[in-house]
Amino acid sequence: MAQSLVNKRVAILVTDGFEQIELTEPKKALEQASAKTQIVSPIQGKVKGWNHTDWGEQFPVDVTLNQANPDDYDALLLPGGVMNPDKLRMNKDAVKFVRAFVTAGKPIAAICHGPWTLIEAGAVNGRKMTSYPSLQTDLRNAGADWVDQEVVVDQGLVTSRNPNDIPAFNHKMVEEFAEGIHKQAMTQGSVTP
Repeated sequence: MAQSLVNKRVAILVTDGFEQIELTEPKKALEQASAKTQIVSPIQGKVKGWNHTDWGEQFPVDVTLNQANPDDYDALLLPGGVMNPDKLRMNKDAVKFVRAFVTAGKPIAAICHGPWTLIEAGAVNGRKMTSYPSLQTDLRNAGADWVDQEVVVDQGLVTSRNPNDIPAFNHKMVEEFAEGIHKQAMTQGSVTP
């Protein structure tokens, strides 16, 4: 039986330059499981995706980051792309937003370069994770146990390497988001305030 995310609200945190398919396909999977998704961004109006090697489509921002309250959401999706998480990890409000999900033990799914923002939020120490291969040293230096697998789940944290992993990523993301808060995640590793 498919997992149901009825009454679950999911924030999708992005800025310009996110890998388009890493937003559209997980968003579709969440909505097919009956979750309500909202694109949250420091940018007002629309955000622009990156489609493999060039700019992609624009997507409407549902809630600007300065108006978004982590308490309004049950889970967080962090799409990758190189530009997107690199910009988000330099935005103190974005880092604070992500850290609130980590501290509360809410499930988080991050794909490709998405874990960069988790590093900045102090959320990877002691966690088993994967990512785009170029992030493995960054993750290991931040205390993560990096592995090369299509999807890794560690107490509500779901990570995958690249768009080819999206089917496995989506399956585990929906499963973990359905489970809800992971109390052990709050005490595992260290979260830097």
